[in-house]
Amino acid sequence: MKITREHRPASRPGKAAAALLMVVAGFQASLAGGAPWGAAAYGGANSGVLPDSLRTSSAITAVAYLFLAAVAGTSWVPVGIRRRFMYGASVLMVIGVVLNIASPSFIERIIWVPVTILLVITLWRAARLDATPDPVRRRGGLFGEAVVEAAKHG
Repeated sequence: MKITREHRPASRPGKAAAALLMVVAGFQASLAGGAPWGAAAYGGANSGVLPDSLRTSSAITAVAYLFLAAVAGTSWVPVGIRRRFMYGASVLMVIGVVLNIASPSFIERIIWVPVTILLVITLWRAARLDATPDPVRRRGGLFGEAVVEAAKHG
């Protein structure tokens, strides 16, 4: 499969994923900065301010989420590379859903399960739209309903 070097604007699902990723990055940056939200992260094992090792982990994670938000929500990288990043991130978010569901922390489950499910959907949808030709792609909504219809009628 050839990687497209074209730099197209991000789709609506890509922009939605970028917005969600920036929220997660902000949460992680807040944890790294000492916000007392440990009960909503890392299984809730550390209520209040996280220990230094987890604050460092949160800082690194915040940067990674910001990078992914820039990839998903802008035309910064070529479409073919952006599509691969978003497919990969979507698969990793499925793992995040499972881990959040398994968390002993109620607050972590109630906040992050829906967010990670939305990230799975928006990242996967954005990657799928990046794989379609540009004129068809423009007709897609957040979940690409019209893209399926446009593809049927060719």
